[in-house]
Amino acid sequence: MSTEPRHTALDALHRSLGATMTDFAGWDMPLRYGSERDEHLAVRTKAGLFDLSHMGEITVTGPQAAQLLNFALVGNIASVGVGRARYTMICRADGGILDDLIVYRLAETEYMVVANASNAQVVLDALTERSAGFDAEVRDDRDAYALIAVQGPESPGILKSLTDADLDGLKYYAGLPGTVAGVPTLIARTGYTGEDGFELFVKPEHAVELWQTLTKAGEGVGLVPCGLSCRDTLRLEAGMPLYGHELSTELTPFDAGLGRVVKFEKEGDFVGRTALETAAERAASQPPRVLVGLVAEGRRVPRAGYPVVADGQVIGEVTSGAPSPTLGKPIAMAYVDAAHAAPGTSGVGVDIRGSHEPYEVVALPFYKRRK
Repeated sequence: MSTEPRHTALDALHRSLGATMTDFAGWDMPLRYGSERDEHLAVRTKAGLFDLSHMGEITVTGPQAAQLLNFALVGNIASVGVGRARYTMICRADGGILDDLIVYRLAETEYMVVANASNAQVVLDALTERSAGFDAEVRDDRDAYALIAVQGPESPGILKSLTDADLDGLKYYAGLPGTVAGVPTLIARTGYTGEDGFELFVKPEHAVELWQTLTKAGEGVGLVPCGLSCRDTLRLEAGMPLYGHELSTELTPFDAGLGRVVKFEKEGDFVGRTALETAAERAASQPPRVLVGLVAEGRRVPRAGYPVVADGQVIGEVTSGAPSPTLGKPIAMAYVDAAHAAPGTSGVGVDIRGSHEPYEVVALPFYKRRK
């Protein structure tokens, strides 16, 4: 196995912009171009441009594509309309989360599953294995796409100037084929920032041209290139889980407070059903630790793995933490014992290198955009 990092089609462009690069799930990706705080605030108030080409696209086609996905995933994918998308998960037989996914229904018998970069091979292998007996094909399309996201309140205006696609009619979690600046594109109204925005799937050979055209179109409204660092603080403020932090094979969707994605009412069996029914009953009667938000009263920043404490006892663990540019305070997501999970619970702190720093328990998300 090669240990050389993979490079997106935009790699040379990132370097020309002075990006600080980092290894992420085997890819060399831009961490930031300048100030991550400025990039974060640009997405909240204007617009930001992201290279997300490390994400894993897997195409599922064939007469029984819907039945295969209903069996392989926890959601009811057969009920997704053509041109729509759904957030879902793929679990092990024991209910543990292998990955969280977005599934787009591109045509009657064609779906695109988008997996996290770190889990793309795992998801591909699981879908391939679970396809046995179904009249459907699972295809690795990771090299067939570059993915560029434009996110933020100015993003609809920027994109409208470059496409004749009906963006006003494009709902959240929907996608439609079109052209952007003459480039054939799957335009999806999805994102991971808590803002309105679009994810643009194009052939890798068109990525540089599209990035440069979007940059030019956004010059007058404050569009800036953005790296993975601000993507993380944006999704944290929006209360969105990150695999490997809030989600893992040790947790079921019910443990993560995302039991709503599991659709027991769909027809037929699916991988993990029995274990997840047990997990649902447990969560209803005696909830395990609950995912909550924590806002610092001081200035010290919590990090993943730090213990959450109350009355001298460990009551949980931080899963993600960072300074919040929007709130102006450090924030964190953490799993805590149910007895300490209610917003406003007093006496909760985070053990930061031996010092118990006071934190307020709040409901997620920390930030919600005005519609």
